[in-house]
Amino acid sequence: MDTRTPEQRRRIMQAVGSRDTGPELVVRRLLHAMGYRYRLHRKDLPGRPDIALISRRKAVFVHGCFWHGHDCPKGRLPKSRLEYWKPKLDKNMKRDRTNREQLESLGWSVLTVWQCETHDPDVLAKRLQDFVDNAENAIDI
Repeated sequence: MDTRTPEQRRRIMQAVGSRDTGPELVVRRLLHAMGYRYRLHRKDLPGRPDIALISRRKAVFVHGCFWHGHDCPKGRLPKSRLEYWKPKLDKNMKRDRTNREQLESLGWSVLTVWQCETHDPDVLAKRLQDFVDNAENAIDI
């Protein structure tokens, strides 16, 4: 049973953005503070990565745990309207896999940062630096 009225739920869902989200801004600020320069939402790359470090051929996706099906408390399926949410979230996860595979086939390294991972900036900064400075492809922790 949803604890919100349909109007409240509609307003909440309408407020969810796909660009410049809080977790994305955390990642961007950390990368910039570390001296890395990047491009945002490159339309010429599969999946339009949130962050693309062009010269290093590195792509970073910053995913919301709920919307992309992360295995954490924030990524749980809702208890109501499963017939709507399950196929929608499954489709998002399939699209994420396809985008990652396409980027890797083009020689790009891909990192996925989850919303829940942005709460500890020190750990995230280390992970981002390891990813950007690592010459190997496709690391994802």
